[in-house]
Amino acid sequence: MDVVILARFQFALTIMFHYIFPVLSIGLGLILVIIESIYLKTGDKTYFRMAQYWTKIFALTFAIGVATGIVMEFEFGTNWSTYSRYVGDVFGSALAAEGVFAFFLESGFLAILLFGWNRVGKKMHFFATLMVCLGAHFSAIWIVVANSWMQTPAGYHIVGEGLAARAEIIDFWAMVFNPSSMVRLTHVILGCWLAGAFLVISISAYYLLRNRHLEFARKSMRIGLIVALVSCILQLFAGDLSAKIVAKYQPSKLAALEAVYRTESQVPLTIFGVVNTKEEKIDYAIQIPKLLSYLSFESSDAEIKGLDQITKEDRPNVAALFYAYRIMLGLWAVMFTLSVIGLYLLRRGSIQNYRSLLRTMVLSVIFPQIANETGWYCAESGRYPWIVYGLLRISDGLSKSVTANQVLSSIIMFSFVYLVLFFLFIYLLNEKVKHGPEEEKDDAASPYHGLQHLVEEMGGGR
Repeated sequence: MDVVILARFQFALTIMFHYIFPVLSIGLGLILVIIESIYLKTGDKTYFRMAQYWTKIFALTFAIGVATGIVMEFEFGTNWSTYSRYVGDVFGSALAAEGVFAFFLESGFLAILLFGWNRVGKKMHFFATLMVCLGAHFSAIWIVVANSWMQTPAGYHIVGEGLAARAEIIDFWAMVFNPSSMVRLTHVILGCWLAGAFLVISISAYYLLRNRHLEFARKSMRIGLIVALVSCILQLFAGDLSAKIVAKYQPSKLAALEAVYRTESQVPLTIFGVVNTKEEKIDYAIQIPKLLSYLSFESSDAEIKGLDQITKEDRPNVAALFYAYRIMLGLWAVMFTLSVIGLYLLRRGSIQNYRSLLRTMVLSVIFPQIANETGWYCAESGRYPWIVYGLLRISDGLSKSVTANQVLSSIIMFSFVYLVLFFLFIYLLNEKVKHGPEEEKDDAASPYHGLQHLVEEMGGGR
């Protein structure tokens, strides 16, 4: 098999599996801050138990996220050493900033969040929760900044020629605030909030279906639904801005996402259809006239550059991108609808009467995950054949010494390890959900309450 395809597949496998967990940690971090702030204000012990319970879920997602994220850093050196040398000055600066501003902040207060329930005061514990939440968000900031530079490079110059060429930063802040970074960061963070919110909604719906922990479930679901609804509304604007940036700086990606094969004006927006790659058209298309031109450039007469300006060898997989993009948009509509209906019924106090809705909410935990993964697929695969848009091709970024057999064997090994980690995550999460939130009487007094059951389970104690 082709070593480039294998190396791309391996990185896609590792990053897509890893990405399941940081989005949950970031989203749950926000929800923990909200819950603890309500507890500080009201003194309601239900919110104290909620904070303890969701902290245990947060700890589980955080631990698996750290374990799965380390692999990608080694892949830069093994499979993509030419790329690493080319962007080392840029990417290294962003990763160093992540270590200073994110990991130190997050790890410095993590122990207080997990073990400090009765060892520090309420305000100090809330401050630790806030710092861990900010640390998780700072980590996302620098990763998205580095990735956005690959999409829309800025603040650099090229030093050297041929294989010795590399990008060097000449303006750090121009690199940080490159044309797509802040819009993409907003889009990503909102996706993380949705992932955390729907995990809370899913588990709360499960308890309502089982008629267990009802007060806990209703209050948790209310917070989850509010975060989800606000995130969905904001995501509508962030997604629109992100699409405008793509239209301006990456016209080939827009053409692939919308299957626009010919350059033309007054281009309709295709709601759905079947991509016919042989005849280069969309069959059975449901379209809104002129809307793509208007949404992209705020003019119904605007010209959209088509795939006819790109050689067929350099085109991304149009059909895959077209469908993935619509899966992401469709799931946004589903999540928005669930949030509105859920909040309405919860406010009326009748949500337990709609068991089909609750079952859908239990399954809804996967909706933001699929939307996040398809969104990243569109962002990364849409810039094909460039690994750094307009500067470095994917085939040129590969390590010169790595072989197909080496990459294939490591794919098999990582697939096995990740499968074990995934089943471990599901098992431990299921144990936490079945156990439920602690009652107020005994466990709340334990200074190690935040992780004691998780440690027991990982050690075989349960």
